[in-house]
Amino acid sequence: MSTANERNEAHERPAAPTRRAALAGLGAVTTLALTGAAAAQTPAAAPEVAPRILTAGPAKVRLRPTPAAETEIWSFDGVTPGPPLRIKLGETLRLTLANRTTSPLSLHWQGLRGDAAMDGVGGFSQPAIAPGESFTYRLKPTDSGTILYRPLVIGGSSEPAGRGLSGLLVVEEPEPPPVDLDLPVLVTDWLLGDDHAIQAFSASSPDGAAAGRLGSWITVNGGSPPQRVAVAPGARVRLRLANACNARIMRLRFDGIKAVVVAVDGQPTESFEPVRAQLPFAPGTRYDLLIDMPTEIGATAMVTALIGSGVPLVRLVAEGAAKPTSTAPMALKANPTLPAAVRLQDAVRPAIVIEGGAKVAADFKLDLTGLDPARPWRINGGLGEAGAKPLFSVKRGTPIVLAIENRTAFFQPIHVHGHCFRLLHPLDDGWEPYFLDTVQIPEGKRLHIAFIAENPGRWLISSTVLERFDRGLWTWFEVT
Repeated sequence: MSTANERNEAHERPAAPTRRAALAGLGAVTTLALTGAAAAQTPAAAPEVAPRILTAGPAKVRLRPTPAAETEIWSFDGVTPGPPLRIKLGETLRLTLANRTTSPLSLHWQGLRGDAAMDGVGGFSQPAIAPGESFTYRLKPTDSGTILYRPLVIGGSSEPAGRGLSGLLVVEEPEPPPVDLDLPVLVTDWLLGDDHAIQAFSASSPDGAAAGRLGSWITVNGGSPPQRVAVAPGARVRLRLANACNARIMRLRFDGIKAVVVAVDGQPTESFEPVRAQLPFAPGTRYDLLIDMPTEIGATAMVTALIGSGVPLVRLVAEGAAKPTSTAPMALKANPTLPAAVRLQDAVRPAIVIEGGAKVAADFKLDLTGLDPARPWRINGGLGEAGAKPLFSVKRGTPIVLAIENRTAFFQPIHVHGHCFRLLHPLDDGWEPYFLDTVQIPEGKRLHIAFIAENPGRWLISSTVLERFDRGLWTWFEVT
C-alpha cells in the first residue's frame, strides 16, 4: 500500500485503552523518537529510530455520564483526546499518522513555527492523507510551549474534528518552572442527539453560515465535566488550557484561586492576572497558567466556561498532605527567538476584509435570506484557493502590519500559520505585552496585528471556526 509520503517523495516537503487510562496518562511523558547521534569513534550516524505511529480510526466512548450509551467517534489510538505528546525543546518528533477513518486527513500543529511542508494543511502544504494511507511528520519545534493538533483539510475539517480528532503536543522548556502538577486541559464540544449519537455533518448546513457547529455537550479531556483532580494543599499547578471545539467561542472564569497567565498561544508572556478573573477562549486558543492551591483541606478551585448559567470544566480539590508554599516566581523565561520590537514604520501593510454570513434579525433570529450555505463567506471579495495569488509575498525578515476588518455579525477568530504576532493598540502606537497566533475580531470591528515574516514558505491565514474554514474563509501569504 502506497503512502502520501511515497507519492510525493520527490518534493517531500492494539487495543484501545480505557478512558480512565487515557485520563490518567494525560500528564505523562510520551517518549518520542530522536535523531540518532554519531558514534564516538565512527563518522557514520546511527540509524533513525522508527517514528511513533498515531492511528486515527473509529472507537466507542461514553461521553455522557452513565447510564448513557456509548457514542461512536473517531479517535487517535482509541482515545479522545489523542495521546498527550511531550518532547523537550531541541528534540525531533517523528510521527506517522495512519488514517483508518473514511475521510481524508492531515494534522495541523497550531502554535508550531516550523517547516512549512509540515504545517499539516491537507490540500495546501501537503496532499491530504487518503483513507487507508499514512504520512510521516518530522517536527523540530523552535519554541517550547503548548501546541494543539487537529485535522485541517481544505474543505473537509469539520467532520474529523467534530468526531473527536484532536490532542496536545507539549514542548517542554529546558528549565521548566517548578510545579507539583502539570495538567493539560483540552476542551471539546460534541453535537449529540437524544440517542447520544453524533449528529450528521452537511456542507449545506446553515451552521457554516453562522456561528458554526455548536455542540450540545462539552467534554474535558474526553470525560464529562467537571474533571475532578485531587491536589495537595498549597501545591503549585500548571494548567495548559486549549480549546479544540469546532466553533464554540466562550470565556473562562477562575474561582477560588488566583490564576496567573504565563503563556498565551504557547508563547511566554509577562505574567498577568486575568481581568475580572476571566479569559476569552476561542477555538485554537491556548493558555498556560500557574496557580497555588489553597492550604485548607477540602478547599476547591474551579475553572468554569461561561456558557449559559456556567459549565464547570475543572474542579481542583485540596486533599492529602500539604505542600510548602512555593516561593519561585510565577513566570516563564522569555523566548529569545522572538523579536523585541517590530519596526512598524518599515512594514508592508496588507489588509483583509471579512464579509458575508447570516444576519441577525431584530428578534435575534438568524436571517439566511439570499445566502448559499455552501459559500456564505467572503474574504477580500473571494474565497480561499491554493492556486490563487497570495495576499502578499515578501522576503524573509520583512515586518508586516495586517489590518483585519470584520464586516459580519459574528466574532471572527483568525489564525496566522507558522508565525506569532503582536496585537496593536488602536492607534498603532504600541502593542499588547504578549504574542498570539490566533486573534478574535469582534463583529463590525477592525484590528491590526504586527509580525516579522521570518519563516520561509507558503502559510495560511485562516478561520479557526472549522465550518467557516471549510467554506473558504482563509487566504495565504508567501515568505521567500
